Amino acid sequence: MARGNAKTLAKFAVVTVAMFGFGFALVPFYYKICEVTGINAGGEQALAKNTQVDTSRVVRLEFDANTNAGLPWTFKPEFPSIEVHPGQLVQVEYTVTNTGDRPIVGQAVPSYGPARAAAFFKKIECFCFTPQTLAAGETRRMPVLFVLDPAMDKDVHTVTLSYTFFDTQTKAETGAGKRSPHG
Repeated sequence: MARGNAKTLAKFAVVTVAMFGFGFALVPFYYKICEVTGINAGGEQALAKNTQVDTSRVVRLEFDANTNAGLPWTFKPEFPSIEVHPGQLVQVEYTVTNTGDRPIVGQAVPSYGPARAAAFFKKIECFCFTPQTLAAGETRRMPVLFVLDPAMDKDVHTVTLSYTFFDTQTKAETGAGKRSPHG
């Protein structure tokens, strides 16, 4: 019986070694197939170029930052303006600081100038999508990732992106939660 177990164990060992060997042999085979087909060429892959960028024109982007009256925050863009090509992926940052003595929840509302540019301003990531809670004295850098649609009117040479932060708690206390006595 011991002799039968030894033969079975030997066969198992040979099959195991063969499987590992086959696995290692597949790696160069995989790379060769990828090279021939152009699929997943690994580190040799060239980065895909964004063919939607309109390099024939430049648009000046101006950034504005405001806080509603009574909101003890300072709020400013990293740069007052930049120049971009329509279709170019752009990231800018704003810095906000709660100068008050308590945590505050704020919500940023964007506006655009000229107003018709809003339809061509495609935000991918923005702090304006969600309310922001800042502790007393907290400073935070907040990114905005966007693309100006290349289909934007060619006569638009400057676009202003303006944000105004509102205290969401004050807004809720003064408006939405109260009913008039007349129903």
